[in-house]
Amino acid sequence: MTYRHFAALTGAAALFAGAVQAQEAPGFTWEGSLELEYARTFKSDTPGNEFGAATGTLELSGAYRFNDTFSVFAALTGESLNDPTPGDRNFTDWGLYIKELGVQIETGSASFQLGKVSPSFGIAWDQTAGFFAADLAEDYELTEQLGALVAVDLGAAGMLHAGLFYADDTALSRSAGFRRARNSTASGGAGNTGQLDNGAVTWIKSFGGTELRLGVRHLSRGAGDVKSENGVVASLFHSFHHMPLDLFAEVASFSGYGGTADDATYATLNAAYALGDVTLSGTYARRDIDSTGLTELFSIGAEYEFGERYLVGAALARVEEAGATDHVFGINFEIALGV
Repeated sequence: MTYRHFAALTGAAALFAGAVQAQEAPGFTWEGSLELEYARTFKSDTPGNEFGAATGTLELSGAYRFNDTFSVFAALTGESLNDPTPGDRNFTDWGLYIKELGVQIETGSASFQLGKVSPSFGIAWDQTAGFFAADLAEDYELTEQLGALVAVDLGAAGMLHAGLFYADDTALSRSAGFRRARNSTASGGAGNTGQLDNGAVTWIKSFGGTELRLGVRHLSRGAGDVKSENGVVASLFHSFHHMPLDLFAEVASFSGYGGTADDATYATLNAAYALGDVTLSGTYARRDIDSTGLTELFSIGAEYEFGERYLVGAALARVEEAGATDHVFGINFEIALGV
């Protein structure tokens, strides 16, 4: 829910950075974060929405590099696997699961990942600042997929990321703690096909302090679905050289969203301004799905980094959905882990 102040060792957001960086020595590296969060809806047009709950998110990722060509990687995530409801206790349905696991092969300007992976499509959840900034965009994040990814350095033309995959339906889809059941293709859902008939492609290009990303994806319809899903996403990030201001925008559009007959559009606009160790942020986000209507989120927040590894933040949000308005307060404390 907050901006990640360190790059993941694994995952599509920084896919195969070793392909374009200097050679690294063999060995094991790891990093992660532990974040404690509390959010409370303190005012709502729907009184039943007025409640609060605490939760925590643990992210751990590691890689063992055998040589300049071959390495293995893994990532674990611990989080509440279901949204809290009134009457829930804190840390509701908290479970730990394997988010990524596989092998990585680097060959000159191209790199490959095979296994349980996170295909590249959108980046709002990693690039935005603020407690609530990515709450809507996270709906379309691609994670826990089985398949193959490739990243190709195109030189002056940028980077190209592509992959074929399907939703994990092995024992790795279970969780410890709160016991999430093993995923099955019988459950349906776009991309939950058990076959490599789903794909995503993202092109990335940097222009000085600006980065542009354009992506497309196709998720084949699963059991009982009405349609296959097709989506496009465009992301733009700019960091000003003469002032500590970052701007980010991302828009995504889908047909057959989630395997249904719905069309859906998402938009996220985010600004972050640094005052020393304090980052002030503002966010506007919207989600419009045919069957559920329009959701709009307005948020302001502040985050303070200290001691190199620590961050504390707070934010206010106004969420308008289905004719009702919620006012929400959130606080978080984050510790960066690793060597």
